[in-house]
Amino acid sequence: MEQWRSYRSSVDFAPLSGLPVVHYSRFSTKAAEVPFSVFKELFHLLVRKMQLGSSPEANFPKELLLIDSTTMTVGKTRLPWAHYHGERAGIKLNVALRAEDGQPLQVVETLGSKHDGPMSEALAQPDYIVVMDRAYGKLERLDEFKIQGQSFVIRLRDNVHLEKPHALSRLKEADSSVIRDITCQLGTPQCRSKQRHRVVMFRDFEGREIRVVTDLMQVTADKSHRCIRLDGRLKSFSDGSSNI
Repeated sequence: MEQWRSYRSSVDFAPLSGLPVVHYSRFSTKAAEVPFSVFKELFHLLVRKMQLGSSPEANFPKELLLIDSTTMTVGKTRLPWAHYHGERAGIKLNVALRAEDGQPLQVVETLGSKHDGPMSEALAQPDYIVVMDRAYGKLERLDEFKIQGQSFVIRLRDNVHLEKPHALSRLKEADSSVIRDITCQLGTPQCRSKQRHRVVMFRDFEGREIRVVTDLMQVTADKSHRCIRLDGRLKSFSDGSSNI
């Protein structure tokens, strides 16, 4: 809300709430003793208060929910219970962010070494269209989402095999970057999706071919691939490790 210049400035506002005047160093020392669970509960309380209603983006049946993670690392001696790799320890924040207003809907913390994929079940919300990167594109998970009615747009790994593709008829948009729009099963005989899924292929700004899988059939191919571009905004914020 930009009402405080910094964390330290909260000391200046303490008297306004009837609290005693203290030096900022004493305040910081006491804050370090507050259990993590208290800060976590305060954060989720703030998130709930900020979740105001908003309408879905035009031509989408539901609002978009961007899911990604960021890893924060420190020296391994500071968090010996959260070994990451090498001389570092780390924790990971898995975030579900509303594309409409840029506000977090849910945040789950894990060890930095934990894979992103399983967290999609904890962050998925049937009232939203979840938008995720390749780490979340496990074939069994895609089938489960489709059966459960969880709408999704997820980037596919480049090596996923497309089985029995069937082209969908569509009206091409001017200057469209879409290459192909099909339904198919995904994977090899050893590991293949039981459901048929829609796959949209397009070229990004650098000419690379990108593939996304979705359950949305009433949305145009051009509209569906824009979801991944939205997810890229979150990725640019959270990609890589944030060193504390």
